[in-house]
Amino acid sequence: MRKYLVLLGSILIQTCLGGIYAWSVFAPALHGDYGLSMGATQLIFGICIASFTLAMIFAGRWQERRGPRLVAALGGVLFAAGYVIAAASRGNLFLLILGVGIVAGAGIGFGYVCPIATCIKWFPKQKGFVTGLAVAGFGGGAVLLSSLASALFARGFDVLEIFRYVGLAYGAAIILAALLLFVPAQVREEAQKAAGIPAGALFRDGRFWLLFGGMFAGTFAGLLTIGNLKPIGLAGGVAAGLATTAISSLALGNACGRILWGVISDKIQGRAIPLSLGFLTLAVAALVPLSRFGWPFVATAFAVGFGFGACFVLYAAAVAHVFGPGEVGRSYPLVFLSYGISGTLGPTFGGRLFDVTGGYTTALVVAAALAAAGALAYLIFSRKLFRA
Repeated sequence: MRKYLVLLGSILIQTCLGGIYAWSVFAPALHGDYGLSMGATQLIFGICIASFTLAMIFAGRWQERRGPRLVAALGGVLFAAGYVIAAASRGNLFLLILGVGIVAGAGIGFGYVCPIATCIKWFPKQKGFVTGLAVAGFGGGAVLLSSLASALFARGFDVLEIFRYVGLAYGAAIILAALLLFVPAQVREEAQKAAGIPAGALFRDGRFWLLFGGMFAGTFAGLLTIGNLKPIGLAGGVAAGLATTAISSLALGNACGRILWGVISDKIQGRAIPLSLGFLTLAVAALVPLSRFGWPFVATAFAVGFGFGACFVLYAAAVAHVFGPGEVGRSYPLVFLSYGISGTLGPTFGGRLFDVTGGYTTALVVAAALAAAGALAYLIFSRKLFRA
């Protein structure tokens, strides 16, 4: 019974944290009401992702020593504080970056790693499935927040007011859900005795860099699309309502993908990685011709989310398989740094290219090509590196 409470708490935390993927629903309001360029709105999102990943390194190792409850609860406090700072910013870019980008981003990092590392310890034989189920909440969280935000916008609420409500409500929910997280006694004792793989040794391991590169390729393509999705639809002529629906569609695909790719991972393990990158390549490339049509755009957004969701299941499961379950909290955040790099580059790249060219075609083509290159590189090098 205890392990299912852990799973429940994990899903609740991830659902709240995953609201960051609804960012593109806020970008037009920040652009129209407060004069931020689209590049600036994506800079906030990109810095949030970078802060998220950097914080995960410290949080992952800290939660191995002190347990997941304290670290996840601190994540809730930081998340709330960040959105409250943004709410008081009056549209000032520096304060928005400080609030959502740095403080709330760090809160996401502290909250995100704890459920993943804890669930794998409770379900060692279903690493892929349980990881996918836990982080499905993160993928689906954007559905909830985009729907709530759209309803509040329709009632005349200002974007900064919405930030305040998100911070207070979601922060409280994360703190309460964190109380459900705890590690099995036997695993905790073993973890305290284990020294873990030193970072230097990990960085000399080719398997680490192959996972790092694969995750970068997939998350760059996915985050560029997520951060700019509504503007991509609007630029193509899709009605505003359907462009917003596409955000929920992508988030739903993200959630479904995390679960189903987890099942696939348990069956074929690392071979699922190039398969997922190939799928994501096709989905992102399809946005180029289909961004002019309403419901096809919504359906393609679902496919992008489905392919993107694999990134947050397959690599965590691969770390557990290759380096051991105890290394998920310590070593997976280092693989996850690639997500921070892609989060800083991808959305900003797409937003700035729009500012320069007035469209997203070039950015989407580059994103699809990078995902394809990641799949090819993995196919070439994985057979030798993962032979053991």
